Amino acid sequence: MKLVHEGDLLWEPSEARKQSTQIYHYMRWLKQHKNLEFQDYHSLWKWSVNNVESFWSSIWEYFDIQAKDSYHTILTSHQMPGAKWFPEATINYTEHIFRNRATSTRPAIIHTSENRTTEEVSWQKLYQDTVAMQQTLKELGINKGDRVVGYIPNIYEAVVSFLATASLGAIWSSASPDFGTQSVIDRFQQIEPKLLITVDGYRYGGKNFDRTEVAAKIQSSLPSLEATIAIPYLDEHATFKKLSAVTYWDQVIKQEQAQTLTFEYVAFNDPLWVLFSSGTTGKPKPIVQSQGGILLEHLKALSFHLDLDETDRFFWFTTTGWMMWNFLIGGLLTGSAIILYDGNPSYPSKNKLWQLAEETKMTVLGTSASYITACMKEELEPKEQFDLSHLYNISSTGSPLPPEGFQWCYENVKDDLWIASASGGTDVCTAFILGVPTLQVYAGELQCRGLGAKIESFNAHGKSQIEEVGELVLTEPFPSMPIYFWNDEDGTRLRDSYFDVFSGIWCHGDYIKITERNTCVIYGRSDATINRGGVRIGTSEIYRAVDHVQSVADSLIVDIPAHNGDSFVPLFVVMKEEQELTSEIKQIIKQQIRTHCSPRHVPTEIYQVPDLPKTLNGKKLEIPVKKLLMGKPLDQVVNKGSLSNESSLDAFLEFANHLKV
Repeated sequence: MKLVHEGDLLWEPSEARKQSTQIYHYMRWLKQHKNLEFQDYHSLWKWSVNNVESFWSSIWEYFDIQAKDSYHTILTSHQMPGAKWFPEATINYTEHIFRNRATSTRPAIIHTSENRTTEEVSWQKLYQDTVAMQQTLKELGINKGDRVVGYIPNIYEAVVSFLATASLGAIWSSASPDFGTQSVIDRFQQIEPKLLITVDGYRYGGKNFDRTEVAAKIQSSLPSLEATIAIPYLDEHATFKKLSAVTYWDQVIKQEQAQTLTFEYVAFNDPLWVLFSSGTTGKPKPIVQSQGGILLEHLKALSFHLDLDETDRFFWFTTTGWMMWNFLIGGLLTGSAIILYDGNPSYPSKNKLWQLAEETKMTVLGTSASYITACMKEELEPKEQFDLSHLYNISSTGSPLPPEGFQWCYENVKDDLWIASASGGTDVCTAFILGVPTLQVYAGELQCRGLGAKIESFNAHGKSQIEEVGELVLTEPFPSMPIYFWNDEDGTRLRDSYFDVFSGIWCHGDYIKITERNTCVIYGRSDATINRGGVRIGTSEIYRAVDHVQSVADSLIVDIPAHNGDSFVPLFVVMKEEQELTSEIKQIIKQQIRTHCSPRHVPTEIYQVPDLPKTLNGKKLEIPVKKLLMGKPLDQVVNKGSLSNESSLDAFLEFANHLKV
């Protein structure tokens, strides 16, 4: 693979491709209906963030939002937090999923897993099952504002359950069965659900995991529960004997009393769902987002920035415990078919997702940067093994995709490919720095800031800057921002989370550079940067350099302040199977960092560990590791239930004890 540098031009859409896009159609609509003409995407973006009321009202009109009561006010105030969108309007999210599609025989969902064969479900079938589920929820006493929680994998039944819940104006929340017991309880207890939907277990990496006992513990820990729906998933004959008052899924979908969905219209700013932060340092934050805010943002992001329409088959590898599941479900708003997969994306080999892309005729493949990097390190060549002729977009998130990851896709997946690295978060349930099909792709760069998202890079003095690394901030209100945190009556926890750095400005916690051509580069969490001699560098740059070392599987670096004003910077590496960290490999790693970053950012020392601590969503725990090595007690720096691999902390605890000595 030839050496690629950040900023190298890798792909450019043809004029015909540009003119076929959803965003091109929207720009023509603005010219025709609003007398607004824009020469390129960036001029459109500038208008959208400097005129947020006009922009979001145009989104309402363009997508023909159905409202029982329309709006008089677009935005109550530009002050953050506290700004409210379309306050007089009443809507229903699920209505927009099914409008004009309830009788369609086209696929709405394609689902598969390690213990289920691939199945296509038509829009008609999805509608009928949602009707039946809605009827069951009504019989169980679920009303507007009640909480329904799912301890459920990324399977078809989860989508049906969510859509029925939202149709009634009830509030959804979910956790994946691979979460630890206490981690699930810590989430669900906060919102006092009325109904629990659970499976008996799941299969991952070829192994079965029974969760009936965990489900029983969750049920007994939620005194607010009035009913439980059980889905035999791991074992179709599961009896759920350890649970009380169970309604089985086959009873749910056999309902015949209702033939059509009814929709409970709720205020635009009423809750749609509760998402939870990873909870690495305490109980997860219950982030509440609105029916209207999510509806508008997902229509915009998925239509314009992912270019989805009825011809697409949209996939993102995710679990129900990550906001990308909610984003994936939003694909239904565009009429595209969504693809669900429950299982290990690397089982029985890392080719699993490429095989799935061929089987399902996938058009958009969403995954993590770490998966692409892993495929690169394995030297896979999907284009030689699979028919990927339908695939036109690869999107990645979770961490920055390095330039080499971009190049690997072009050389080994497809040369005519639109690659969109994206950044956003659970806090807004979207990516607000992402792709657009009308722009060029540059190695290591995110194509654009999303429409309506006034993203800027602030220096320490709160001044906006270009071509300089700074804090990622949002300086205008955004519809899918949290309407509040659950049980945060005075808003203190929300303000402390986003508005404690710059008054009235959303500070996201990432380091970003905005280039002169309006692309963006993300450098990782701003509180995890490496500062040597006053020069800061993002951890993603270190990881990119280490990724060049074939024998290293993964790495984590932290910067620990020292009393003499300098700092101690250890780099921890996980080696590939049957590889050991030798002095020669250490020198290779240091040389890579010296070459790709700078001599001053070479780590103080390099250590081999068996695994890296990561959240349930796969993100490295840089800050908790840093605090642990600074002598903070374990119970004060990390909630072990938030980890996907709790035993990975052992090596770091041992290292922390060694530092004390």
